[in-house]
Amino acid sequence: MIQGAIRSEAIDRLAIGLSGLCLVHCIASAVLLAVLASAGGLLLDPIVHELGMMLALGLGIVGLGRGILAHGFMLPAAIGSLGLGIMAGALTLDHDALTTVYSVAGVLILALGHDLNRRAVI
Repeated sequence: MIQGAIRSEAIDRLAIGLSGLCLVHCIASAVLLAVLASAGGLLLDPIVHELGMMLALGLGIVGLGRGILAHGFMLPAAIGSLGLGIMAGALTLDHDALTTVYSVAGVLILALGHDLNRRAVI
């Protein structure tokens, strides 16, 4: 069952979905922090970002790596890796508007990499 999922585009679709959830999380965190300072603290807890980054790294390695093996194109993995790097760099910044901008940019670039990977497999 795992090999079937690895060979299919399910991992890329899951990774794109995770990117979308991350995007919603980043925007919701910024809005909630601006509106409700007490609710924003929960969403901006560093453990939420660290766990999300670990999940993104895992899916990125498996999904984009599988794509290289399946179709041999390095471009989707390179673009996805750039997005992961931007996201990881955003973790090192203080929580402010610039962090949200970097996080959203990284998520969108990572999602683009997964989408290119998914389309190359077809």
